[in-house]
Amino acid sequence: MTFAAFTASVLLCFMAAISPGPAVLMAARVGLARGWRSGLALAVGIGTGAIMWAGAALFGLNLLFDYAPFLLTLLKIGGAAFLIYMAWNMWRHASEPMSEESDARLPQTAFAAFRLGILTQMSNPKPAAFFGAVFVGTVPEDSSALALAALLFCIFLGEVTWNTFVARIFSFEKTRRGYINLKHVIDRIFGGLLAALGVKIAAV
Repeated sequence: MTFAAFTASVLLCFMAAISPGPAVLMAARVGLARGWRSGLALAVGIGTGAIMWAGAALFGLNLLFDYAPFLLTLLKIGGAAFLIYMAWNMWRHASEPMSEESDARLPQTAFAAFRLGILTQMSNPKPAAFFGAVFVGTVPEDSSALALAALLFCIFLGEVTWNTFVARIFSFEKTRRGYINLKHVIDRIFGGLLAALGVKIAAV
């Protein structure tokens, strides 16, 4: 695998990571409500989910979906249901004041944030389609195991860096004070966006 091909694959994956979607939205939400440390744990989970999709793609994920397209349909329905469930909880509890115990739908521990990151990434079929159709097309068939491992690490690092950055921006005290004052509005906006993404995933 040439350096140019490696760089192109990494940049392509990073552009996919920064595109708006459930992962970025969840990073912003957790950063607002729980702070950047929880956002970092969430970002590590998102990165872990990304390399799970990428690794599966390298081992023939697209062939599996071609052979059994109903699996992709099930993934879309399941992912959409998860996102809509999260959206409903955000909307339903939007008017509740923010407190340490109030928002049980968001992670209370670093491990819970990590787990939510994985669930958010794995419930979104967009990475499955991207890694299974676009990503594998940029990876030469004769790539060494070392090159593939380095590529997966860069994918992980890109996802973690970007989503941690998003969480950090939204975790600033000034931003959080504004969130506390407008929680009922912001939570409904986040919930509406998550629901819209869920519907879009199910419909595509």
